[in-house]
Amino acid sequence: MDNQYFIDSKHLSNKALDKKHKLENDPSFRTNHMEYLPEMEQIDSDIMDKVLFEMNNFDYSKYTGNDVLAALQHDTCSIEDLKALLSPAAEPYIEQMAQKAKFETEKHFGNTVYLFTPLYIANYCENYCVYCGFNCYNHINRMKLTFEQIEREMSIIAKSGMEEILILTGESRSMSDLEYIGKACELAKKYFRMVGLEIYPVNTEEYRYLHECGADYVTVFQETYDTVRYEQLHLMGRKRIFPYRFNAQERALRGGMRGIAFSALLGLSDFRKDALATALHVYWLQRKYPHGEMSLSCPRLRPIINNDKINPLDVHEKQLCQIICAYRIFLPFAGITVSSRESESFRNGIVKIAATKVSAGVSTGIGDHESKYSGKEQETEKGDEQFEINDNRSLEKMYSDIAAEGLQPVMNDYLYL
Repeated sequence: MDNQYFIDSKHLSNKALDKKHKLENDPSFRTNHMEYLPEMEQIDSDIMDKVLFEMNNFDYSKYTGNDVLAALQHDTCSIEDLKALLSPAAEPYIEQMAQKAKFETEKHFGNTVYLFTPLYIANYCENYCVYCGFNCYNHINRMKLTFEQIEREMSIIAKSGMEEILILTGESRSMSDLEYIGKACELAKKYFRMVGLEIYPVNTEEYRYLHECGADYVTVFQETYDTVRYEQLHLMGRKRIFPYRFNAQERALRGGMRGIAFSALLGLSDFRKDALATALHVYWLQRKYPHGEMSLSCPRLRPIINNDKINPLDVHEKQLCQIICAYRIFLPFAGITVSSRESESFRNGIVKIAATKVSAGVSTGIGDHESKYSGKEQETEKGDEQFEINDNRSLEKMYSDIAAEGLQPVMNDYLYL
């Protein structure tokens, strides 16, 4: 394990030391990250083994420009073609990849771009993930919104015209229990047509409960599919258990969720292998559950509070564009989301090529939509943000910018009968 990830006790306060000792007695502290904890549901699925096999045997150095050109000429993109498109050999052909990706996007999605906004309702967390601003050792302002505050935030967001919301919490079952999240979903259904969740992974029947409360889809970041790196980055907490997190989307579908979303946090490990694993995770679940709506997010590592030196490892905008184009060519029906982690100019460009969904009016802090939407500083307490955003455009500005590019901004296309 990298030395930089160990905690030096001499730099901790007495309160932090007490917390450290308590967490070290947690059953998940440096346990085998591939073994389930007793309360975690295990499902019979071979998808993880297939994904990890392909990823671990992905030698992207062997692909040539001819392999890339052949992949671009095929009507259907195979797994082998995908590997060529993700290889360094494909970088001189990004323009050709973009043209093919644009063709596939227009064929399946027309010129539409969907808009949504995230709402963080709590930032308490019981995991120690060294790259995350919410991690349990990071000294930040912690906050959990009351139901009254949640409804006020939702009301403010809905008045802007937004019809889709993504509810997020830190990963703390004690501070953000299932009933709390379920009530937030019930409140969201009063204001929004589409409700997504990005929370800690849960069991199948718990996903069923949240779906009955109003949740439509679930997003889970695997962070990295590299199991060795995953162990180094997740030192304690339920999130440390790799297979439980990997199978979360499948449990969500079994629990009745209409849609699921996937992501690796590009820059934590070898981004080419993580991109391959993410795409294959979608690919095999799409074939196993053809009724499920599948989508991918493409986030890169961003600076966090108390650590402004965290940046993606070798994942520049050129490589990100390559990954997104490869995703679109390989998974023509999947939605692709590009978040406010990326710059305004990059997002303006990528929605014309391959992305189908972007966030707007974003805040990754807790309880500060009132100030963001009104332009006035709140007097009430706020919780600190998870990471620094790059594109802070309002919904109105995002809408007009998309329309100016000749695209059609869409708030929602679902009707409930």
